Amino acid sequence: MSIKRTILRPVAYLGGLHADRQRRAFLDAHNHTENVQQKVLDELTDAHQQTDFGRDHALGSVKSIEDFRKAVPIRTYEDMRPYMDRVFEGRTDALLPDGHELLMFSLTSGTTGKPKHIPVTKHFADTMRRGSNVWGISALRDHPAGWLRAILRISSPMCEYTSPTGVPCGAISGLLMQNQKKIVRRMYVTPATAASIEDPQVKYYTICRCGVTRDVAMIITANPSSTIAMIEAGRNHAERLIRDVADGTLTPPGDLPQNVAEAVKFKPNKALARRMQEGVDRDGQLLPSHFWNPSLLANWTGGTLKLYLKRLGELFGDVPVRDVGLLASEGRFSLPLESGASSGVAEIMGNFFEFIPADQRGCDQPDALGAHELEVGGEYFLIVTNWAGLWRYDLDDRIRVTGHLGESPIFEFLSRGLHTANITGEKITEHQVVEAMRIAARQLDLHIDTFVLQGHFADIPYYQLQIEADASNNTRRLGDLMDEALAELNIEYGAKRKSGRLGPIRPAALEPGALRLREQAKIAARRGRDEQYKHQYLMTEIIED
Repeated sequence: MSIKRTILRPVAYLGGLHADRQRRAFLDAHNHTENVQQKVLDELTDAHQQTDFGRDHALGSVKSIEDFRKAVPIRTYEDMRPYMDRVFEGRTDALLPDGHELLMFSLTSGTTGKPKHIPVTKHFADTMRRGSNVWGISALRDHPAGWLRAILRISSPMCEYTSPTGVPCGAISGLLMQNQKKIVRRMYVTPATAASIEDPQVKYYTICRCGVTRDVAMIITANPSSTIAMIEAGRNHAERLIRDVADGTLTPPGDLPQNVAEAVKFKPNKALARRMQEGVDRDGQLLPSHFWNPSLLANWTGGTLKLYLKRLGELFGDVPVRDVGLLASEGRFSLPLESGASSGVAEIMGNFFEFIPADQRGCDQPDALGAHELEVGGEYFLIVTNWAGLWRYDLDDRIRVTGHLGESPIFEFLSRGLHTANITGEKITEHQVVEAMRIAARQLDLHIDTFVLQGHFADIPYYQLQIEADASNNTRRLGDLMDEALAELNIEYGAKRKSGRLGPIRPAALEPGALRLREQAKIAARRGRDEQYKHQYLMTEIIED
């Protein structure tokens, strides 16, 4: 153990004790789910009575969950936008209680094209941080080799622009990193300024360069494609990276912002550079194992993002992968407590949850079930009320219950509710499409993590599979196998295919890189962030031929 790690051990021990107390309290809460949820709702309604929203919905008269459901209808962000806009313009009492300091607005794309601005108070940030602490200490208990070693986090900046009153608007991950315990911040390998680099190649190369000379134990990000992009930036510029390591320099393939250049300093490391070059000469490519021995990869693994797991395995070998949980600008909603699974236990201490059975989606009066009322195998849509000013908020996330912890559900993310396409009544979901591609690609021994399926209305309607030409030498066969798999996964699709009401999937070969260019244009148009962008495998808009 290094002298630095020895010195830090007492501080880390105290921080670990605090996090472990939070973990034990979190685990115990699930033995009393109904009571904990009632307490969370009572605290929320009591605190918000004098806000504009509280007065408009008579929160002061709410004495029970039934009262609450009568007073507050299920709503979308667009329903909440009048209140959110007032907060954004400086009228914080529209949604926020007195004394709840506004730290920033968490920024995410809206369904209408206008961005969502989620108010982040200290109280809300504290609930998010508690969840991160529970996740982190649980991960370290399971993977103790990561203790007191470096952490590589890929995130977005806390401030991309400011509100009319000067409040930062950006990624809450940037705020949480900035406000982490000092002992944890010391473990991070990249400066906070790196998050603001706009050029993706420059950003990912810089992150890789900052981490390559450190003993990285964990790589943490939301989207696994970010980890892959970071490694591939190093691989694509291996000669440059090895030279930078040898010389103690940073020369990314593009312009480096001055504030980033001033924040990083390196020492020449010719021994590591030689080891990296030997690895390239031996394996024909630069791999993480040439410079790292990580204990854990942390990112989303559920829904469509499971497609990236094979590529992570090719790059990192058998390094364990742990899902970071159902985590969004609107809050943290689940906490995975084991590696290798996409499911997490409901975060009942920071949110009041309701669950709408999936088959009642769109009904005028759907059943709203509590967190203690769900069945294993059931699929539901998530409704949340929390300290971000969200009241019976339709998150539009479809989840499946895979088990229970005490009285609480353990669930996995399946898809966004809007990711459903329908031409003749088949109602295929993005989850089914991704699974069908996984089955088809496995039969042809292919690795395909990017494609698009879109419905076309013609004399005989069909779905078009858009895939880059270098992804498969036999796109017709791939389309046939995907068509067969989709018919097995969706009985209505199978029935429509069998009856001739739907034609077979038609592949369309695109130029290499075409889908990535299309995504980058969408990200730029929506003021989004690369690492938070989720590739859309199923287009819900139907094209008329």
